[in-house]
Amino acid sequence: MTEIDAKTDALIPAWLHLPDIAEMFDVEVTRVRQLVRDGTLIAVRRGENRALQVPAAFIDDTKVVKGLAGTLTLLRDDGFSDQEMLEWLFTPDETLPGTPAQALSENRGTEVKRRAQALAL
Repeated sequence: MTEIDAKTDALIPAWLHLPDIAEMFDVEVTRVRQLVRDGTLIAVRRGENRALQVPAAFIDDTKVVKGLAGTLTLLRDDGFSDQEMLEWLFTPDETLPGTPAQALSENRGTEVKRRAQALAL
């Protein structure tokens, strides 16, 4: 759980609060907090109350977007901070096309993971 700069914040179009995600998943908010602690999700403190929020693109109705956890693990292993991961995931890439976060939500995770692995080289 971290804070991000305004530049990175501006890249991310929509955010969800942890209680909202818990409601979508039909679980207790403590389970969503555990997903953040486990590294399955990235949560940052935002807004007036500095409440924890997760990019909405990471959630697919009742579950975490397929391929996100593995991609986050690859980026962490490459030494990326939470802010750097968010910046990479939400920066448009014309060769993808779109952002890596969009590609994950469109079930194009294999290409996103390949690119994340290439960052370490």
